[in-house]
Amino acid sequence: MNTRRQFLIKAPVAALGVAAACQGKSADAPKSDVPSTQGAGAPAGAPPTFGTLPPVGPDVTPNTFAEAEKLMQLAMSPADRAMAAASWRTSMAAMYERRTGPRKVALSDAVAPATRWTPGHIDTHAGPVRDRFVRSAADPGPLPSSDDEIAFAPVTRLSRWIEKKQLTSDRLVRIYLARIERHDPKVRCIITLARDHALAQAKQADAEIAAGKYRGPLHGIPYGVKDLLDTAGIATTWGAEPFRNRVPTADSAVVKHLTDAGAVLIAKLSLGALALNDIWFGGQTMNPWLLEEGASGSSAGPGAATAAGLVAFSIGSETGGSIISPSMRCGVTGLRPTFGRVPRTGAMTLCWSLDKLGPMTRSVEDAMLVLNAISAVDVLDMGSVPTHLDFDATLSVSGLKVGYFPAWMKENPATEVDRAALETVKKLGMIPTEVSLPDWPYQSLNVVLFAEAAAAFEELTLSGQAATLKAQVPDAWPNLFREARFLSAVDFVQADRLRRKVAQEMARIMGSVDLLLIPSLRDEMLTISNFTGHPSLTLRAGFVNVSTARSDWAPDAAHPLPTFNPPRRVPHGITLLGRMFDEGTIGRVGVALERAFGVVGEHPAGF
Repeated sequence: MNTRRQFLIKAPVAALGVAAACQGKSADAPKSDVPSTQGAGAPAGAPPTFGTLPPVGPDVTPNTFAEAEKLMQLAMSPADRAMAAASWRTSMAAMYERRTGPRKVALSDAVAPATRWTPGHIDTHAGPVRDRFVRSAADPGPLPSSDDEIAFAPVTRLSRWIEKKQLTSDRLVRIYLARIERHDPKVRCIITLARDHALAQAKQADAEIAAGKYRGPLHGIPYGVKDLLDTAGIATTWGAEPFRNRVPTADSAVVKHLTDAGAVLIAKLSLGALALNDIWFGGQTMNPWLLEEGASGSSAGPGAATAAGLVAFSIGSETGGSIISPSMRCGVTGLRPTFGRVPRTGAMTLCWSLDKLGPMTRSVEDAMLVLNAISAVDVLDMGSVPTHLDFDATLSVSGLKVGYFPAWMKENPATEVDRAALETVKKLGMIPTEVSLPDWPYQSLNVVLFAEAAAAFEELTLSGQAATLKAQVPDAWPNLFREARFLSAVDFVQADRLRRKVAQEMARIMGSVDLLLIPSLRDEMLTISNFTGHPSLTLRAGFVNVSTARSDWAPDAAHPLPTFNPPRRVPHGITLLGRMFDEGTIGRVGVALERAFGVVGEHPAGF
């Protein structure tokens, strides 16, 4: 099952609290405004102790712990329960100041946890040592006479026409504005249309290009961003009711870098509320290829808008599949960069140690062009690290070792398209290489996801505003944020330790191959690669027939999904996973595979 849909916690939930009867020295002497852990009658020279804080919080009884054990999956003896009940208010309850008050410290989402996830320290095969970017030399051909053909052209061609002054940014912006007006009511992928802003940026771009100041392949190219990236003076709503009137005063780092590259912001694109699935306060964003189903999420708007030819490219984000899944569903290219490559400053925080921002485009080389513009180090993002990007679209891929999991290619969610892709790898001279993973409980890693997400939106939960979100089902954030309050710190630490072991396993595998080819929505690898931070590239590889609409949401018998007879033809993609910071290799292989597949040029009917 898709990781992003499997939000019912399977990992054991540890104790809500354990009685601490042992004594020990504290790290710091008590200060005058902090309750002392040295009893009033303690003799001089006695060290502070645990279990001597003033009692706080509601009374608890042995029965309180007996009931809590059902959540913990932990058994305590009657004597253990009695001791815990008698000491809880003086040993543990005071640690819950964030819940009980007076909550003296405000924690904005810009304050990252002190523990810093640095996956590059584990994978010793990480990254190129130089910066190099070589575009393909393909002639874009003559400018089409049809506005629709221009709209669907990849950035690789649009940029050449603009550079040669065969196409203006103003004309291209107006083409997309007209298409948005005509088609967005069908897909609901635009939250805020930045019409005046886009026309002003296009006018500036055309003036600069006319004056000989060409900034590069994104100059004058209209794009949209997932509406969790701040834009100065333009609403950034996070797709959620409580934030729909939120207007930032500064641009996010990624938007700044795209502005510096000359790109033109035309729209803020939909996301499932607070970056989950595809339902936001304006409704559900739909798949342009199959309007009876959602676009998938949470980068629903970037996937739908790019597939429908409403923008030239877009920026999405991923925490646990939110670029890969809508790229698959909508038949676009999604590039999830290595954790730490693209700065997240000014982006909504869901999980400090998991969130990643990346391009969603209509071709592989487009994705690499955008990645080149937004890769940067940013001291305001605690996960950001200096990196290099070495990409050459003209190099041969022959001889590269492509790892794959044999069993995964024989069972769902793999299809004939996935198996044919493996054959194409051989035809291109690459070497398919079998790899394997231990049989570990990878879903247990999601304790980290739920804990971080619930912490990021603690105020939304405690204030009751989570109840205003449109989706109020068991697998939506409001319920999951509340449930996550009952996860324990012990479980979080154990999941974090498992994360390190998993990262070491991935480093072992990536030490034996140049990249991995996997079925795009294979649950284990969606989880693993997001937690280890490896880069991924999802690209269209063919088409499959579906007889039932697909959904990110858990099955609901009261609202069955539409069925189709005869089945409907929809795009299907594969995913390439690369070594840390080696997006250049998966980009080069992606370009070669895309040419061999020959399916990227088809567009959804009616658009």
